[in-house]
Amino acid sequence: MNLQAHTITLTLQEDTLQISIALPHQHWQSIQQAPYLLYHQKKLAFTQATQIHHSYCQVGLAKGILSDYQGFFNTDLHFQTLILISSSSEITFHFLPIKDEGVTEVFWPMPFTFDKASKDWYTLLPLQQGLLLPNTWKKEVCQLPFDGAFCSSSAYMPWLSQIKENMGYLLINDTPWDSAYQIQHPAHGPYTHVSIRWLSSLGKLSYRRSLRMQFYEHCNHNTIAKAYRKDAIARGLLVTLKEKSIQQPSLDELIGACFLHKGIQTHVQPQSRFYDAKKPDRYESLTTFATRRQEMIEWKQLGVNKLYLHLDGWGVEGYDNAHPSILPPCEKAGGWDGLQALCQQMKQLHYVFGLHDQYRDHYHLGKEYDPQNSVQLPDGSIPSHAYWAGGEQDYLCASLASSYVKRNYEALFAHGIYPDAVYLDVFTCNEPDECAHPMHRMTRRECLAYRNACFAWLLSKHILTSSEEVNEWALPYQIFAHYGPYHFMMHSPKEERIGIGIPLFNLVYHDCVLLPWPMDVYLDGEDLMLYALLNGGAPYLEKDGAYPNTDGVFDNEYKSLTKQEKQERSAIVSAFHTLVAKEEMVSHEFLDHDYKCQKTRFANGCEVTIDLRNNSYTLSVPAMDDANLSNI
Repeated sequence: MNLQAHTITLTLQEDTLQISIALPHQHWQSIQQAPYLLYHQKKLAFTQATQIHHSYCQVGLAKGILSDYQGFFNTDLHFQTLILISSSSEITFHFLPIKDEGVTEVFWPMPFTFDKASKDWYTLLPLQQGLLLPNTWKKEVCQLPFDGAFCSSSAYMPWLSQIKENMGYLLINDTPWDSAYQIQHPAHGPYTHVSIRWLSSLGKLSYRRSLRMQFYEHCNHNTIAKAYRKDAIARGLLVTLKEKSIQQPSLDELIGACFLHKGIQTHVQPQSRFYDAKKPDRYESLTTFATRRQEMIEWKQLGVNKLYLHLDGWGVEGYDNAHPSILPPCEKAGGWDGLQALCQQMKQLHYVFGLHDQYRDHYHLGKEYDPQNSVQLPDGSIPSHAYWAGGEQDYLCASLASSYVKRNYEALFAHGIYPDAVYLDVFTCNEPDECAHPMHRMTRRECLAYRNACFAWLLSKHILTSSEEVNEWALPYQIFAHYGPYHFMMHSPKEERIGIGIPLFNLVYHDCVLLPWPMDVYLDGEDLMLYALLNGGAPYLEKDGAYPNTDGVFDNEYKSLTKQEKQERSAIVSAFHTLVAKEEMVSHEFLDHDYKCQKTRFANGCEVTIDLRNNSYTLSVPAMDDANLSNI
């Protein structure tokens, strides 16, 4: 079947279900494998339907092909697919479930062939800050965080892109909540196949799933990112820091601040995988609130004028313990009075004070633990594990999270503790949950709304909101994050990288959220400070890891720096951050063929050039009256 509209010719092969898209200067064709779904864990190809009917149709202003599938053995399985060419020259793909009980995953449309051994053929992934994967990349890529779930760290933004010889497509996922993507890239290529799969919601597909495909000529990763930014603006998704600062003026205190990540207590329960029976005190630690107060005074004396303290492990049992029942504050560290005194000290120093908190992990040892409040799967089981310090845990249903947030922070207020910011762990990093418990049934999309409700309540109290990473769904409610790193930064420097880190997220949303960056220097010589400058971010003065060699902290892989060196390096990054924090990142480019020399430009004319071969950088700042220029 052939369909023509505007300059696009769409062909559907009725026997193989291959899709072909022809434009004046480019052609895209899906691989020969037929699309398929998982039905009661059994793989069924669409072509196995005994009743398949294709017809032309018109939907609004769009022309399309509607395909109907039923007659799968002795089942009542019935669904449709709809491919449209819109009036704006987009191609849209819609999966339409009709009778889908028992379907858990749908793989449609299939990947487009992308099979040439050329570095000029590359795939763009919204994996954390962003990844550029040339077809010739030497390392195999097939695994993704959270199995490629959208709305997680696997995809800060819901889109994929492939570019071949300066022509490419942008595939936008309009229904990302119940979906994921997968990738196949063998070592050295010569191909990369990437596609989306649709996930059931509480046992059914339930609703229409939709993609939009746009095409670009003479394009690169900047073109794609800026096209998506325009699309985000058109859908009302872009809320800038300038807009947020009207309601939350205190966010300006974070601009140009050094970020400091410190803890109070670490206590590992015997059930935790980190527990060492031979050395039960191996990971035990305690630092009093009074000690942290003195450290803040010392940083001020060292010349750190703006600082944000992210405080871990301040709750009743310490880090990753007892959530969501975190009160009273750790008694061994000073209790209510000690935390209140630290909070007051931060205000006297004009520093920003933030508390690390958690409303997803539901620990069995918490004094209020009740499995009736945990996420429940459709089969009645409760997912659980004992990975973190607190031992056995389930997941708290997000529909209940905001009630605990309100209860805990109103108790802090009653004791005279008013944090400037709160970090709600994992919300913007981990995949959304769904819950089948009849008293608090929740879809993944509702889960994201409930997480945002926690952010919104804190903002209503003029508490700046943060989470582990960033994600588009949370940006209207998120002021800053723990980080928004390149994928390689979360892994040991000894590991082979799965592609080239690029600032895709910042090209779209740099002026919408504040991101701190690691400042470590690898033992092999690469200086992460260069990426902080390149991305116009804030510096981490120090970032203590809660667990050994996790979450991007690998102490044995970094060069040792003195406090004075940390302060001096951070002052440079902070000064530049002051100039560009609220500015759009206009462009990013590679200035050589091995991706070592890179340049970014911001809307106010500031530019950064880095050279990773010799750890050098150049800052270009237009003439402006700003005292911070003296630090650059």
